[in-house]
Amino acid sequence: MQMTPKEIVTELDKYIIGQDDAKRAVAISLRNRWRRQQVSAELREEIMPNNIILIGPTGVGKTELARRLARLAGAPFIKIEASKFSEVGYVGRDVESIIRDLLDLSVNMVRSEFTEKVQENASELAKERLLDILFPIPDLPQATNEHDLEKNEELEKKRNRTREKLRKKLEDKELDDKMIEIEIASEQSPLMQIISPIGIEEMGLNIQDLLGPGMPKKTKKRRLTVSEAFVYLQQEEAQKLIDMDEVVKEAIHRVENSGIVFLDEIDKIAGENNGGVDVSREGVQRDLLPVIEGTNVITKYGMVVTDHILFIASGAFHISKPSDLIPELQGRFPIRVELQSLTAADFERILTEPENALIKQYTALVSAEDVKIKFTKGAINEIARVASEVNDRVENIGARRLHTVMTILLEDILYDLPNEQVKTIRIDKKTVEDKLREVISDEDLSQYIL
Repeated sequence: MQMTPKEIVTELDKYIIGQDDAKRAVAISLRNRWRRQQVSAELREEIMPNNIILIGPTGVGKTELARRLARLAGAPFIKIEASKFSEVGYVGRDVESIIRDLLDLSVNMVRSEFTEKVQENASELAKERLLDILFPIPDLPQATNEHDLEKNEELEKKRNRTREKLRKKLEDKELDDKMIEIEIASEQSPLMQIISPIGIEEMGLNIQDLLGPGMPKKTKKRRLTVSEAFVYLQQEEAQKLIDMDEVVKEAIHRVENSGIVFLDEIDKIAGENNGGVDVSREGVQRDLLPVIEGTNVITKYGMVVTDHILFIASGAFHISKPSDLIPELQGRFPIRVELQSLTAADFERILTEPENALIKQYTALVSAEDVKIKFTKGAINEIARVASEVNDRVENIGARRLHTVMTILLEDILYDLPNEQVKTIRIDKKTVEDKLREVISDEDLSQYIL
């Protein structure tokens, strides 16, 4: 059963502070994808995804929202900057490469899941192959009479006993450091590049695959320890057990029905058409439109229909505004959510509350040196205040400013560790003030914090 919108928001709260409106919007969009799967097949095709534009300054959590949402859904997810498609000439990369990259990620995701399921069988098969290498068994001589037959049976039993002893040693890891020689597949042939109307696209077509299974695969011999060889052989056997046709079929299904594309910096391709680079911007929008509207994209794995992929766009929209996008593209993003700038109070919460809070991260990093670090409430309050002040005075980069402030604050401590004399470190408000006073008082803040 898919998570309810309230459960999704609760999970997002663990990593993202504030931005309740945005959380509600993405939670509803995600739940609607599950709801769509429950309706009749005829109506299901008519229900379009609730594409969203997240509007807000940098560092307020737009990308994190999309990334966490994809993890919750276990969905194929790709983040791409819209500006990438305007860097070379009229347009940059072929916009359909977004879907090809998304499918590549989906195939890898599904292959990993399938590999996990066959790991036990692959492990047993790898052991058998290792035993064949460690104790190769030549064919028994041809039995011509009763005496030869009995002799062969006795020899077979003896060999089986020896093999079982070796198996026991292998399972007890007694042979892990023994060097053996195995044959491994050599590096693949170069990938083919396809020249499309837009430019050169790497389709990942291997020359070996094009020439067909009749071509012998190149192998080379390598000396490895038994433990290293086991890992390699286990992976090789797992690949043999996996039905790649099933993997590709499932991967395409996931992309088409639960794929999420996060289109960042969409404001960079918006703007009134005044000639020059703006022509390129509108060209990018018109190229993106069919993919977002719904089209068929050819990939090396087969055709992918993009009708039901969820697109989440984001941008600061400092100079342009969403209405500067071409009308057709605006219509494909019916939901618009404005994210709020972060305050000093938000920074305090960001430092301590999320599962991956900065204070927790630095505490864990310092503990790797067997040192305990303690931040007082006053210290956390001062760090948040300084970050907020610098954002106001220089440029507002949101929560990313906390990384800079924490780096400057702890630079000397992290440089001096490990130190036998230091086992506990206490960071209080005065420590923060003393360390960051110069940064705050200097008129040209940009040379310190960027």
